[in-house]
Amino acid sequence: MMMLRLLLAFGLLALAGCVETRFESPIGDNIETCDAGWKGLWVDTDDAKRDRPEASGAAFYVNDACEFLVLDQPEPNGALKQIHVPVNYVHADGKSYLVVADVAIRGLAEVKPPHGVTPVPDKAFFFARYALRGDRLDIYQVDSARVAKLVIDGKLDGTVDKTQNELHVYVRGTRTNMLDIVKTQPIFDDKPFSLKRSRQSLEDYEKAAVAAPERSRR
Repeated sequence: MMMLRLLLAFGLLALAGCVETRFESPIGDNIETCDAGWKGLWVDTDDAKRDRPEASGAAFYVNDACEFLVLDQPEPNGALKQIHVPVNYVHADGKSYLVVADVAIRGLAEVKPPHGVTPVPDKAFFFARYALRGDRLDIYQVDSARVAKLVIDGKLDGTVDKTQNELHVYVRGTRTNMLDIVKTQPIFDDKPFSLKRSRQSLEDYEKAAVAAPERSRR
């Protein structure tokens, strides 16, 4: 499901009880609320290749106002639910990053405070790196195991909370520190997952998603 992929992109695998990395501050001071290249409807590349966007129960849409809307379909034959998630963008040294506050994704899933961090911060941040090439969007999520090792080795300031099945990493620092980290430390996965801009309108996508179960019974 693409919803799972989106959660992975924002480092939210911990919402399923496994792995996460959160950062104390956003990346630098030059944070933008819009990247116009994101405007449109985005679907999993597998669905795009099959030309069957209705095959996926979730996608996301960035409208003309640059609002990031997750399109979730809780029920197989139900209407799509639009969930607005405030997303921020940073461009530095020729690379691009997503910054999402943990409090901003409460509409997607339950968000608990960072593990083992006192005092509890009002909010923390998830990062991802992305590369936009026309109608293709590659997203590189944070490699939590790699970040945990950097913390343990003293290269990053933070905490690591690990059990048999879970890994929770918290990286401390200012906005300037975070900008330096993404520039100098290998904190992101080497391989991305990819999305493709759909040729369909949002309205047509919604109709196809709702009609898909009915067609499958014919």
